[in-house]
Amino acid sequence: MKRSITGRHFELTEAIKNYADAAVDVLDKYNLDITTANTVISSSEKKGFTVEFIVNLKDKNTIVITQNDKDVYAAIDLAIERVKKSLRRHSDKIKGHRITSFKDLGAEAEAVTDFDANEPEIIPMDLELHKPMDFDEAIEALRAEKKRQFIVFNDAEGLMRVMYKRADGNFGLY
Repeated sequence: MKRSITGRHFELTEAIKNYADAAVDVLDKYNLDITTANTVISSSEKKGFTVEFIVNLKDKNTIVITQNDKDVYAAIDLAIERVKKSLRRHSDKIKGHRITSFKDLGAEAEAVTDFDANEPEIIPMDLELHKPMDFDEAIEALRAEKKRQFIVFNDAEGLMRVMYKRADGNFGLY
């Protein structure tokens, strides 16, 4: 991760640079691909200090947090807490799109207890499940099953076709 700490209208001391750098170190624990982390600390007479963290993530995601406070250290602390909260939300959002347990997979899911990659096993399949269907069989199979939404079958000319259930209760054909 590339880092930069910049002072705007303000002379940065080594203590402030080290404090901001240590605050950015904490962001590595989220295991997100952070490409750059820029810190801009500015001073104004009316607002006190303004700390701005610009965190660029892989895949063009950017998090920008701006925090004002009278004390520069307090502004850094508050801003880094907001950055951590945003990164945590982003991380949860990414992880939320994956199946996390066997309960999510359904009743037929089984855990693999013994797996030996050196000895592949050939498992015979019931050909009745995968036999070629004609048009009428495909319609009957779709009407009979509640879970399945489409069926692939061969038509009379030997072409692969797809039949699917439509929202209006009819069937579509590709």
